[in-house]
Amino acid sequence: MTNEVLLRRLKKINACNDAVKWIGDRDLEAAWKECPRGDWMLWLAGRADIDRKLLVKTACKCAELALSIYEKEYPKDDCVRKCIAITLKWVAGKATIEEVREARNAAYVAADAADAYAAAAAADAAAGAADAARIKTQNRTAAIVRRVIPLEEIEKAF
Repeated sequence: MTNEVLLRRLKKINACNDAVKWIGDRDLEAAWKECPRGDWMLWLAGRADIDRKLLVKTACKCAELALSIYEKEYPKDDCVRKCIAITLKWVAGKATIEEVREARNAAYVAADAADAYAAAAAADAAAGAADAARIKTQNRTAAIVRRVIPLEEIEKAF
């Protein structure tokens, strides 16, 4: 897909100005290979007509990056890990959507049961470290998105 067509489509689907500016003169292939922002790539994949299970799998793989942070704060809570695992089983056709919903609800209950003060302290600590980790995490999520969603899927969807 040429740069002109890509830019037109990005504007049509209301891509953020920063993403459109970053595209510059890149075509879709170059943009997919070079994009440092996994969140932009997931957003684009979500707007494209790709297989939803592929999109869910990709989001789960990105969410796994945050597990160690969550589990450090709540070492006895494995609900989030279980929710991701059940969702990945659903993607593979080995779990039902009802099982995914149950796992999601359990994760919500666990999050609601967490002490508000501890959550606020964790948020403060995370905010302090966020700027340093942001670029590294974006690059890691971009690599995951590229690995799980091949360029061919995006090209076909557009």
